[in-house]
Amino acid sequence: MRPPFPTNIPPLLPEFLNTRRSKMTFPLQKIEELGLDRPAFMWTINLSYRGPKGATAEPGDLVSPYSTIPDRWLPQAAAARGAGLVEERDGRWHLTDKGRGLAQAMHEAARAHYATLAVLPQEELSELARLLDRAFLAAAKAEEPRERRHTPWAFAYRGDDPPAGSFAQLDAAVYGLWQVRDDCHMAAWRAAGLTGPQTEVLTAIWRGKAADETALIGLMPHQRPEDVRAAVARFRKDGLVESDALRTTERGAQVRQQIENDTDRLFFTPWPTEVGARADWVAGTLARLNAALA
Repeated sequence: MRPPFPTNIPPLLPEFLNTRRSKMTFPLQKIEELGLDRPAFMWTINLSYRGPKGATAEPGDLVSPYSTIPDRWLPQAAAARGAGLVEERDGRWHLTDKGRGLAQAMHEAARAHYATLAVLPQEELSELARLLDRAFLAAAKAEEPRERRHTPWAFAYRGDDPPAGSFAQLDAAVYGLWQVRDDCHMAAWRAAGLTGPQTEVLTAIWRGKAADETALIGLMPHQRPEDVRAAVARFRKDGLVESDALRTTERGAQVRQQIENDTDRLFFTPWPTEVGARADWVAGTLARLNAALA
């Protein structure tokens, strides 16, 4: 795909992912049965997407690439281990047989749930699934970004290939595209010489989300206050944030916009021309589907 890129599509991806399972009863039943809370249950399910290699306590894996507070995930891991779902071996976390059984049951329950959803005419659903799946497969196999931490999760999530034209295929495609975009975004902020937490701070300032540092700290409970303050101080020293206000300078806005531009370039360039030609239709149809799921 060539520019201009359909930048209205990326915000629709997490919107879809946050609603497509909202009415599933399986998680609630298993949470009660296992004596877990929702974070511990979802931590276990997300671990299943790491595949046979499991996961480690590294940024971008078990640790969010935007967090500066270590071990925030340990309570979920402890609860899941107490329920016999996970185990730690040689510094890596893996599902037990019981955990793999839960993950497979969740996968099957999700597929069954998707089959009940009548949110679009079948012809439109099939075409949307086909186009986004083509985009995902092309983007996942592109040469850039070279470092891929999240893209492999998409293939573990996908499991056996879902039926062509189904909601399950659409779900796998959207989840996969979001993992690819994560990798593209991380590559873009690394190229700008920033860390994930610093990028999050700069983004919030760039978008005018906080009037002062106290409000900015409140937006980021996964970062230590001193780390947020240090990022702001660095940006002021580097001329990216104004010295007397929480606003990006012209240069700061350019740096943050370049991260966005690089993310879009890495994400969209591999998409097939056919998908690019239908981008307006894809965006409009996915928006209608999201509204129907809400």
